[in-house]
Amino acid sequence: MNKLSRSWQLAKSSAAVVADNKQLLVLPVISGIAGALVIATFVIPIVSSGVLDAEADRQTIAYVWMFLLYVALYFVGIFFNTALVSIVLERLDGRQASLRDGLRIAFSRIGAIAGYAVIAATVGVLLRAIEERVGLIGRLVTAVIGTAWSVATFLVAPVLAVEKVGAVQAVRDSATLLKQTWGENIAGNVGIAFVFGLGYLLLIVATIVAVVALANLDFATLAIAVAIAACFVGVGLAVGQAALQGVYSALLYRYAHSGEVPVGFDRGALDNAFRRK
Repeated sequence: MNKLSRSWQLAKSSAAVVADNKQLLVLPVISGIAGALVIATFVIPIVSSGVLDAEADRQTIAYVWMFLLYVALYFVGIFFNTALVSIVLERLDGRQASLRDGLRIAFSRIGAIAGYAVIAATVGVLLRAIEERVGLIGRLVTAVIGTAWSVATFLVAPVLAVEKVGAVQAVRDSATLLKQTWGENIAGNVGIAFVFGLGYLLLIVATIVAVVALANLDFATLAIAVAIAACFVGVGLAVGQAALQGVYSALLYRYAHSGEVPVGFDRGALDNAFRRK
């Protein structure tokens, strides 16, 4: 409970940065739209062509398609996250940085970002392939490996935004920084996931109750409007979570790399929540 309490304090501090810099929310929105377009670009042609209906080489085609889709999605996600993090790092240092500045930095690192997308997609496809071929125990193992990979690469975006290194070195630096500062203690991410997970749960429950009640009262149009409004609220939560995660990763990178706590953040909370080994 103490860890979650300290994580909540850090999350609130990160949320303050987002609240003071609302334009940061634009990048997760663009990233989400770009991701949706990528999915449509991949899904519509392959479904309409009927390629997967053929028995021959169906599995090979499916894995190639999945790999390319993963590469495109990871590229979009890490590109805009790098742009967001670069803006946050500048502003944590008290300097002004615009969306254009963030995108400029991301474009300057586009080669490393593409390389990381390929690495992440390879890991994702391999884990998916293993999961489909093993039993329950194997699936649990792949879930653990997937979680470890997510933890190890949590600081890849800040590394790419600041350091002129390749994709492989960015992954190594991310894992090293995490190990040096907080190792397996990921209370901050647990805290953020818990808060937003609770928000999603409450939204779903409230929406179901409202829609069912309105439908029973023959207010079908209003029930549909409530469902649509709930979708927009859900998107808003997702955007806010993405922006908050970007601020949080920038903060952890700065603290892990230099031990310096930016203005507005409490060193005691950081030291307690992310203990050095």
